[in-house]
Amino acid sequence: MSGLVNVLVIVVVAALVISRQFRARRLDADRRWWLLPAILAIVALREPGVVDVHHRTASALLLAVELVIGLGTGAGWAWTTRIWAEADGGVWTKSTKASLAVWIGGILIRIGLFGLGMLLGVHQDSSALMLAFAGTLLVRSGILVWRTRTLTSAQDALDTAYRDGMLSRSAWKERV
Repeated sequence: MSGLVNVLVIVVVAALVISRQFRARRLDADRRWWLLPAILAIVALREPGVVDVHHRTASALLLAVELVIGLGTGAGWAWTTRIWAEADGGVWTKSTKASLAVWIGGILIRIGLFGLGMLLGVHQDSSALMLAFAGTLLVRSGILVWRTRTLTSAQDALDTAYRDGMLSRSAWKERV
């Protein structure tokens, strides 16, 4: 894919993911949360321009920093996301204003890193950005799944403690 197509894919996926995260939504910890990041990473790694052939060391260093920024953004996003369990056992998430600040900070740092690469004369391909975005999504989803599992196990422990060993399971709800 060309650089323009990569950028468009990144923008569309980011807009879709980010817009969905700022609304309360039910989280399914059993789904394949790693699939979208894996697809993005495969698409990014198939491109030949991940590392600039004329500036291999500087390009690899910039790529490594880009990945660290992506992983940090994903972790910050996950830890600033509000997560709660409903009485029926469903777990819900919603990103907060702090999550937005994490995103803005990550974007500003990436812009600075891109500017540094330009000053060094290193060609930076959009596939590096896509790879970092895949890392962001992978870390965020992994941490949320982990938080969900610890939240539900803590809720089960409370239910057991206060209901004489019987776990509370909500009855089937009739929808009209």
